[in-house]
Formats: sequence, structure tokens, C-alpha cells
Amino acid sequence: METFSIGEMKSRFSEIIGELRQGREIIVSYGKKKEKIAVLIPYAKYKNKPERKLGILKGIGNCNIHKDFKISDDEFLSL
Repeated sequence: METFSIGEMKSRFSEIIGELRQGREIIVSYGKKKEKIAVLIPYAKYKNKPERKLGILKGIGNCNIHKDFKISDDEFLSL
């Protein structure tokens, strides 16, 4: 992956779009420290990304919390 600053992105926009079209991923950096803030990926990779299954224990396990259950914030944070 190649990294480009915002200024480079502005001046080399067409070239960067060309790289994306070739399947390359691009990192976007910002500021004097060149902090990495984003990754641009080709649409084909995004489109074909499988959906993440949330709740891997769905239908296998369960959890019931009774109405009289009480816990303080301090107790919860100490777990």
C-alpha cells in the first residue's frame, strides 16, 4: 500500500484513481505528523466483501437478566 498526504491526493488525483482501478489500496495521511486517517480500497474489493455475521452464538446460547438484578458502576468496572 502506498501512502499519500492530502496535498498529494489533490495534485495526483487522476493517478491515484488509476492505481485504485488497478486494484491497489491507498492510505491517506494528514497533517505535519502524517497521521494515517483512511484507507481507500477498490470498489470491487468492497463490493465482494462477505457480510460479517454478528452474534456467533445466536441460537446456541442465551442470557436472561432478571428485573431485580442490580450492580453499581464500581462493581461493574471491577469485573
